[in-house]
Amino acid sequence: MKKMTPVSTLVLALGTALGILATTVYADPPVPPFYEEVIKMSPDGKLGQILKKEKIKTSVQGAQAWKIAYITSDVGGRKHLATGLVVAPIGAPPKEGRPIMAWGHGTTGAAQNCGPSQVLNPTAPLNEYFLVGGNSWTDYGIPSVEEFIKDGYVVVATDYQGLGGGGEHQYALAATNAMDMIDSARAASALKEAGAGKKTIIYGWSQGGGAVVAAASMPEYISKKGTIADGIELVGVVALAPDDIAIMMPNSTVDEVNAQKSLSGVVKMFTGNVFDFSHMAMSMWGVRAGNPNLKLTDIFTSEGAKVLDEVIRDKCMHAVADTLNFNYSSQYKTLLKDQFTNSLEWTKAMVKGSVNPEKPIAPVVIYWGNKDTTNPPIMGKLYQEQMCKLGGNVNRIQLPGDQSHFTTPGASAPLYQAWIKDRLAGKPAPNNCQLAAQLPS
Repeated sequence: MKKMTPVSTLVLALGTALGILATTVYADPPVPPFYEEVIKMSPDGKLGQILKKEKIKTSVQGAQAWKIAYITSDVGGRKHLATGLVVAPIGAPPKEGRPIMAWGHGTTGAAQNCGPSQVLNPTAPLNEYFLVGGNSWTDYGIPSVEEFIKDGYVVVATDYQGLGGGGEHQYALAATNAMDMIDSARAASALKEAGAGKKTIIYGWSQGGGAVVAAASMPEYISKKGTIADGIELVGVVALAPDDIAIMMPNSTVDEVNAQKSLSGVVKMFTGNVFDFSHMAMSMWGVRAGNPNLKLTDIFTSEGAKVLDEVIRDKCMHAVADTLNFNYSSQYKTLLKDQFTNSLEWTKAMVKGSVNPEKPIAPVVIYWGNKDTTNPPIMGKLYQEQMCKLGGNVNRIQLPGDQSHFTTPGASAPLYQAWIKDRLAGKPAPNNCQLAAQLPS
């Protein structure tokens, strides 16, 4: 549940005066009525089961769309509700059903009102905050949605759990986000009006890129029986500038010394500026959300833990960074402790919530830009080397020109659209595993 601004300091003062431990009361950030109702619901039922849906207008020609709330689970085996969108062509589907494109969005935040489906025109093509033409406080929309609808595909876009469906968003736990994506495909397949079949492509960017490479190595979850739509067939994985935390933390779960070194290294990597620090802080907040043995005060000072918890619960990503910049400016690192505690528990949780070191069950393609300083491309390179050694088919492609993290989705679109058509046609996927060690990072 979301922890917000204290409601009454008077009660606290009175409780203190009486020697009584006062209970602080918090409120969730406001969300539209659809999500208000979903947050009150319980995730009772099968994985992928839609508990609430609402048909909505869409600006995509030849399409119909719905908001949905469906059942998913997390890295700890707990069920949750996640919200999202389904966009499908109008008209009769083929006998085998339409292919499913499951989209995993990049970082939007961790507050309940940060789910991309909550904006006014959520089914539009991807609209990015940082790019010229961005017209919202957050990234929203679905890359290539118009092309996919023309090609006869069903598109499903999860918000991930905790971004409109209640509970705390497990940001940085790619395994949980991956389950949200897999169950979104099940939900789309079970939505009769959409006409979806079982063949599925998962594609994602940044946070979503990490989720799709995690999903590719989760054969047991994908083949689970007793879901709302058993038999989802994953035929391709498209990762745009993905992250893989575990690959950057070798030997981090051996002992406390190695754990402290690895955790400190990850934190240092993402504290060069207040924007990166905000991502790192939200990552730690999300890891803690999925693990009851962790506390923010293991890593942050008492003030830091209190401030970060309140800001992250209340605001979406860019507002979090702006708030920390306004209040702390260049002193944001003072929110960190000099020495972390409980490091081994943290690294175990981070590795468990990252990519499983198991051969991907479908071909994977990674697209990356040479100017990406948000998700260092070295993560994708190390991921490829690891999965190639396990026998996976992983193709890693540097985008032409100078591409940043934020230009990656647009620059890669023509490439992955063609790649997806080939996978659905049953053509063998390109594989540059043999060249992996020589490819640039």
